[in-house]
Parts: sequence; C-alpha cells; structure tokens
Amino acid sequence: MPTALITGITGQDGSYLAELLLSKNYKVVGVARRSSTVTNERINHLLDDITVVQGDLHDQGSLLSLIEEYEPTEVYNLAAQSFVPTSWNQPALTGDITAIGVTRILEAIRFVNPRIRFYQASSSEMFGKVLEVPQKEDTPFYPRSPYGVAKVYGHWITVNYRESFNMFATSGILFNHESPRRGLEFVTRKISDGVAKIKLGLTKELRLGNLEAQRDWGFAGDYVEAMWRMLQQDIPESYVIGMGETHAVREFCEIAFGHVDLDYKEFVVQDERFYRPAEVDLLISDPTKARTELGWEPAVGFKELVTMMVDADLERLKR
Repeated sequence: MPTALITGITGQDGSYLAELLLSKNYKVVGVARRSSTVTNERINHLLDDITVVQGDLHDQGSLLSLIEEYEPTEVYNLAAQSFVPTSWNQPALTGDITAIGVTRILEAIRFVNPRIRFYQASSSEMFGKVLEVPQKEDTPFYPRSPYGVAKVYGHWITVNYRESFNMFATSGILFNHESPRRGLEFVTRKISDGVAKIKLGLTKELRLGNLEAQRDWGFAGDYVEAMWRMLQQDIPESYVIGMGETHAVREFCEIAFGHVDLDYKEFVVQDERFYRPAEVDLLISDPTKARTELGWEPAVGFKELVTMMVDADLERLKR
C-alpha cells in the first residue's frame, strides 16, 4: 500500500485528492496547521479513513519529522496562502508560505529520502500579464500579484531541485478549478452562494468586481486526477492543466442566475472595492501536453460546473 502525504488536506483540492487516493488504495496522511478552530468540514466524511497530523510549512523541523515518521512514497504540496487579494495585504506571509514553504518541504524530502515523488501545486496566476495566448508549459511568466510572484518561486525551486538533485519533483500549472467546496471568498463560489441566497430571499444583491475578467475554469475533482497522473510518469516534468477555453465573470453570472430563472443584471452590482490593483485579464490554457502524455481528460464542462455549484449552495442553505 503506497503512502501519500498531502499538505493542505483541509482545502478544496486536498479533499478531492484524498478521495481519489483512497479509491486507489493509498494510505493518506494529511498535514494541517494547528488551530484552535477546527476547519475539517471538507474532509469530515474521510476522517475514519485518513490520518490527519499537525505540521506547518513555516517549520522545517515539523516537515522533517513527518516525512521520517510516515515514510511517504508521494508528497503533494497543496498548502499555500492561496487567496490572491489577501496577498497584497499580507505579501510577506504569502511569500513565506507559498514560496519558501516549498523549499522547506523539498529540503525535508532531500534529507530524509530523495526518492520520494513530489508534486508542487503551481498556478496559472504565474502567467499574469500574459505574453502568449494560450499559455503552455514554456510560456514566460509575468505575475501580477504577490501570490503569483510566490508561486513562480515555488515552481522554479521545484524545477531546480529536480535538475540539481535528480529528484522526482513535478509541477502542475493548474488553471482555475472550482467546485462546491471552493472557499466563499473566491469569486465563483461568491456568485453561486449569492445566487442561492437571492433565490431563497435571503439577500437582494450581489456585489462583484471586474465582470470582464476572463478565466479558464474547470472542476477541481477532475484536476486532482492530473496531479496523481503526473507522479505515475517515468520522468518528472511540468504540465499545464486546464480546459483550453475561457469565460468571463459576466458569463459565469449569466449561467448561474439563469439556472434559477433570474436575470443577473437585476441583482449584480459592480463595486470598485473588489477590483484588483493589477488585473489578470485573460488566462487560457493549452493542455495539449497533459492530454497527450498523461492521458488526462476533464469530465465536467463549464456550464455543468456552474450549475453544480449553484445547486449545492441552494441545498446547503435550505438545510
């Protein structure tokens, strides 16, 4: 039975990845920061089948101890300060966790067992002010937020350890991936939650930022399959994971409100408070390499993703 260590297991991706690995008969060890407030809602249904341990990307010693104790065959680093707007307010914290934290876990692997296979969660936010459309593995990076800058560091330090120490270190450059488990602070979940509240008469408006910003959105449950496939290859490489299509925030609103027979124009208010200091206007992936070499294909389309999220929030609020 292989053992997988997942940092950030309490997040959206961590919960879906844990489900996937359990279905493949892995022993799953999830790493979570100690907190006086328990935030296990995404993995409550898994707690009888996984092991959750305390660890922190700030603390090199805790990472060394965990890898020594649990002897994982695969490590998935999904932990990060991952909310882009917060990265402008807390840039140093974002850098310490999202950038330097990657080095700490790579060093722990190198010290304990450099044969462990490592996955780093990179981000399409690294492309930022895009220099090429669509974006693929060799598209130059031009990050437009402290989060994007930190992710660039995490990506390149992963490549550096792969090339310097012959470690099996992969990097998945994932474009936006959403689900009913997405945090409420993210625009997609903010929309689906807002639609459900308006439909149920709990609020009357939804305030959003730039409706013209375009993203390449897919389903998180599909994307964790790509993570796993990367670590099953013979040679470690970097892969872009996305749908290869782009949609505006406005289109997301149109489908979400339309799903419950409402017109988004009657409820959505554009609010400058939610505009980014430096916007990323157009992100669209070229996932050809992943589809060709990994055999990865997404199962959930954009419209199905939007309606899935609205239905889940309607059900949650009714309960």
